[in-house]
Amino acid sequence: MGRKAVVLLSGGLDSTTVLAVAKDQGFEPYAISFRYGQRHVVELEAARRVAQAAGVERHVVCDIDLRIFGGSALTADVDVPKHQSAEELSEDDIPITYVPARNTVFLSLALAYAEVVGATDIFIGVNALDYSGYPDCRPEYIVSYERMANLATRAGVEGNELKIHTPLISLTKAETVELGTRLRVDYSLTLSCYDPDDQGRACGHCDSCLLRLRGFADAGLVDPVIYQEATA
Repeated sequence: MGRKAVVLLSGGLDSTTVLAVAKDQGFEPYAISFRYGQRHVVELEAARRVAQAAGVERHVVCDIDLRIFGGSALTADVDVPKHQSAEELSEDDIPITYVPARNTVFLSLALAYAEVVGATDIFIGVNALDYSGYPDCRPEYIVSYERMANLATRAGVEGNELKIHTPLISLTKAETVELGTRLRVDYSLTLSCYDPDDQGRACGHCDSCLLRLRGFADAGLVDPVIYQEATA
C-alpha cells in the first residue's frame, strides 16, 4: 500500500479527476464528502458512485449545515444564475454561488480526518484558471492554509509535515478533462451542476455546467452526463 491521502470528493469533474491523480501517484485514498445544506445534495450520490468505482479505502460523508448562515445561491433561497454560454460569465465579480469560507471549512475537517487516519497528504480540486472567481481557489490561499495546518496540528508539530496537493490549480478545464481521460476516469458517474432536477439531470446553464461543457468541447470530447435539455 502507498502513503495514505485524504481526497476531498464532491462527485464533480474536478474532484473525481483529483482522486484519479492521487491513485495514479501511488496514494491510498481516503475520501471525504460534505452534506452542508447544498441545494445540489444529489452530488453526494455521484460521490458515492465515484468512490465505489475507484475502490477507495474509506469514504466518509460529513454533515454540517451552512444554511444557517446562507449568503450563497447554493445554501439559501436564492436563484442559481443561468447563462447561455461560458463567455457570459464574469471573471471580475465573485458570483452568488460562492459559499462563504467553504473551502476553509472543508479543509479543516479534511485535516482532522487526515490526522485520525495517519495521512500527511490532502488532495483538493481547486483551480485558478477555469473557475468562477472564488477567492478560496487561489494558489496563495492554499499556501497560507498549508502553513497554518502545519502549525495547528499534532502531526505538524511532531515533524510530520502536511502537504496540500492541488494538481489542477494551473490547468484549464479542457486540460483537466484530458488528464482524467488519460487516467481512465468515467465522467458519466460525476455531477457538476449547481441546480440539477429531481432526476439528477444537469441544468446545462449554471456556471459549473457551462465551464464543464466548454472543457469537454475544447478537449474535443462529448460530456457523457445527462442534461435536462440538449446542449450544443
